[in-house]
Amino acid sequence: MAECTHLDQIHNVKPHTTAAKECLKMGDTWVHLRLCLTCGHVGCCDSSKNKHATKHFHSTKHPIVRSIEPGENWKWCYIDEIVME
Repeated sequence: MAECTHLDQIHNVKPHTTAAKECLKMGDTWVHLRLCLTCGHVGCCDSSKNKHATKHFHSTKHPIVRSIEPGENWKWCYIDEIVME
């Protein structure tokens, strides 16, 4: 079983916002929110039209996000393409 090799980049972060700031600026909506575990950026998920969480990864190379949806407790590593519970 493959393992994430970027766990050392997880920090004890707090979300910068409680919403997808980029979507709000555009006057747009989102489906779900993701928290960057390196810096605390909150972005919309890939099911959302704007995919701001993935765009954040591409611009920063911060590898791991977690869902901040109620009841969800998983993380995703963009580089290793692994879901972690």
